[in-house]
This record gives sequence, structure tokens and C-alpha cells, in this order.
Amino acid sequence: MEKSLKVSFKHVSKEYDLFANKTESMMNALRSNDKKLFYALKDVSFDIYEGEAIGIIGLNGSGKSTVSSIIAGIVKETAGEVKINGVASLIAINAGFKEALTGLENIRLKCLMQGLTNKQIDSLIPKIVEFADIGDFINQPIKNYSSGMRSRLGFAVSVHLDPDILIIDEALSVGDETFYHKCVEKIESFKAEGKTIIFVSHSLQQVKKLCDRIMWMHYGSLKMIGEKEEVANFYNEFVKWYNDQSDSFKKTYQTEMKIKQKFPPDKMGEIETISATKWSLSDKVLLGVSACALSLFGALIATGHSFLGLF
Repeated sequence: MEKSLKVSFKHVSKEYDLFANKTESMMNALRSNDKKLFYALKDVSFDIYEGEAIGIIGLNGSGKSTVSSIIAGIVKETAGEVKINGVASLIAINAGFKEALTGLENIRLKCLMQGLTNKQIDSLIPKIVEFADIGDFINQPIKNYSSGMRSRLGFAVSVHLDPDILIIDEALSVGDETFYHKCVEKIESFKAEGKTIIFVSHSLQQVKKLCDRIMWMHYGSLKMIGEKEEVANFYNEFVKWYNDQSDSFKKTYQTEMKIKQKFPPDKMGEIETISATKWSLSDKVLLGVSACALSLFGALIATGHSFLGLF
């Protein structure tokens, strides 16, 4: 039987205005043709189906959390088409909590926001509190919680709301081993029920353990999506190469990638010919150095691999 489509991104981009201060923001409003933009996502397309567990990996700033926030409905895409078939729940360390409220008050608030009645919430609270297992801190304001406690409570609330699509954004990166295994068991039970899991993590081992396919995000672009072993192997090669570089090279590489994120998808072909009034000399030098380095990287791994095509 064909599985139903749960999440679909078609040529999705997300842009943000970049302002140094409020004065610059006000001036920009008067000069709409001179906006400073940053593209957190650029022309991203993928489909996720019912019962799939998809891992999202990538370096810091790659767009992983932007993807998860759009799926959860927290932020809106700037361009492209997003279709979500079902109720999505995001588990992130700081997602949706009110700092001044206690753990119990936050549980009730999040449940009310999902449309549950007070009677339904009253029946769920003991289960949520037991799963979170944070003791007397459940009656303390969230602002007093450690990151591990936030993660515990967030996971406990989200899984007991029984969503169609469960999004876990780095929420298993904190906390103790016992709680991690409790979460893994819950995720496995969700998969067995045919629910869709989206797992964002820096831990490739966790992603491989929990997921069927992997998406590799790289500075706003989708570099690869496919079976977990294949994508994990390519990503491992890249990370090994990247970690072997000098700190100065890494800084140059990051700067070049971020410069490219200032250009919309349909303008990428103009990067090499752009006017000198738009880029400083240092920007051009950085792009040249990084381009040479990437070419060298491709040559080094060309034997037996087709990795260069990803860049």
C-alpha cells in the first residue's frame, strides 16, 4: 500500500532582513530596493512520507532548525510551497516555554494551545510529570531549569500530545543516558504506530540508529537526501576533510558560504561577475581562496568517489 505524503517542500526559501541596529532598520524601510538579506534556506525541495524517520544533519548554521521550525509552523517560508498533512509537534530545548511559569503551568499552557480541554489535560498531567521525572522542579519556574530539565519536559509534553509528525531538534543532545534510552523507546513505539519522525541532530550515530533516511543541509541548501548509510558516508568524508583543515581555512570557508547566503537562489550565477561596489576586495579574495580549496578537496577524493558534485 502506498504511503501518504506527510511533509512536502517545493523550492522553499527563507530569507531574513539583516540590520545592524534599529536606525538601519528604519532607514531600510525607506529604501526598499537596498535590503540586506540573508537566506537561511535556498530553493529546498524534499518529500517525507507516513511512517518515515528522517534525520537532518549539517554544520552549525546549515538550516536544520529553520527546516524544523517551518514544518512545525513556528516560522513561515518566504518563497516556495510547503504542505503539512497532519499535526506537527516540535521538541526543542527552548521551544514554547514561558520562562516565568512553572513546569506544571507550562504543561497546561502547551496543552491548551493544542486545543485540549482542561479535563483532558488533567488526565495527561500525571503521565507527563512521570515521564519527565524532574522531581520538585516541576513546581519551579522554567527559568530555573537546566537545559536537560527543559529537554525532559519538552519531550514529555510533546510525545503525550500524540502528534502525527514528531520533530526532535537537538533535544536528545542533553540529559542523562537513562532518559535518552527512555526517549529512544518512545520514538521506536511512534515509528511502530506509523507516525512520522523528523530528527535534527549533530550526532550522526544517533541519526543512523533512529532514522531510515538522512537529509544533509549545508549553509541553507539541501546537499543530499537518501538512504542513511549512503548519506552518512558522504557526510563523514566531508567532516573528516573539514576537521583536518587549519582554523584560518575554516574561517575563510565559513565566510565564503555566508557571503553566498546573501544572494537569492536565482542570482547565484551572478556571484563571479558581480560589481565591485557590492563586494569588498576581502570578500572577493575569500571567495577565490575557498574556491581553490574546494577544487583541491575534490581532486584529493576523486579516486573512487563523486563527492565534488555535491559542491
